[in-house]
Amino acid sequence: MMAKAATAPDTRREALKRRDIRLKEQARRAKRVRALVTPEGAALNLKIATASERAGAFLLDFALQIMLIIASVFVIAWMFSSMGFQGWAVAGSLSAVIVFLLRNFYFIFFEIGRKAATPGKRALGLRVAARNGGRLTANAVLARNFMRELEVFLPLSLLLMTVEDEVSAWIRLMGIAWTAVFVLFPLFNRDKLRVGDLIAGTIVIHAPKTRLKKDITSAAPLAAATAYNFTAAELDAYGIHELHVLEDVLRQSTREIKSRVAERIRDKIGREKAAGEEDLAFLEAYYAALRARLEQRMLFGERKEDKFDTGRKGSPEGKTP
Repeated sequence: MMAKAATAPDTRREALKRRDIRLKEQARRAKRVRALVTPEGAALNLKIATASERAGAFLLDFALQIMLIIASVFVIAWMFSSMGFQGWAVAGSLSAVIVFLLRNFYFIFFEIGRKAATPGKRALGLRVAARNGGRLTANAVLARNFMRELEVFLPLSLLLMTVEDEVSAWIRLMGIAWTAVFVLFPLFNRDKLRVGDLIAGTIVIHAPKTRLKKDITSAAPLAAATAYNFTAAELDAYGIHELHVLEDVLRQSTREIKSRVAERIRDKIGREKAAGEEDLAFLEAYYAALRARLEQRMLFGERKEDKFDTGRKGSPEGKTP
């Protein structure tokens, strides 16, 4: 008994330490979240893409563009190779048209669609959105992508030109400076916007694909789980964080872990284990009751983050109820 009491302060300090780490991580992630209100009045919390994510998506798209250009030129050359000199002239003209279309309309074609994302953006879970929370218009897509010609492709063409005299060297130097300004621009604004985004009123957000797990409460509970009744004091011992942890325990832990968690919950709420009581049934019943209790409190504006959240100003942090 004394050994259990001696380890209680250590357990409490460790729990407070984990809570502090979790809150710091939540604050770090919150820096990337922007609140947008749609014209219908719905509030959306969107996570913006980082500069590295945007650069990675662009490099993927640029590589795909190069592969498409090479493949298209090869196919056209093969089709007109048997026509001699005249065929090569036609192939050259068609290749120039293909290169122009892929270079200027590749991004527009994909971003103007329903998913508002190029293959590179989709691979990294990104998409383009309107900064005002409204619908992404074709004009905005055209504006942000035509600006890319000035931001990227024009200075790149200046960098690739041959240096024949002092004038050419100065032009190349200007191209380097031009490229540096536009490439580094997203690093110096909090929303990681390109110049094209500023003009078009767009933003690139992080929208990863997610597969929702089956709701635990939608599954048929054990018959024994329906026999439990918990008081408000027993349910107020835990908060949202513990609800998520308990959900993970019910989804993927072993029977031994479930039994240990059930024992800790009983100790916390001061409830004795009845004869023949099943730990899994107890956990399912407590999870459903705790979730309903937290949702009910949320309706009245009361949000309990975890078991250390007393909800009272001036109460010492970490004091258990």
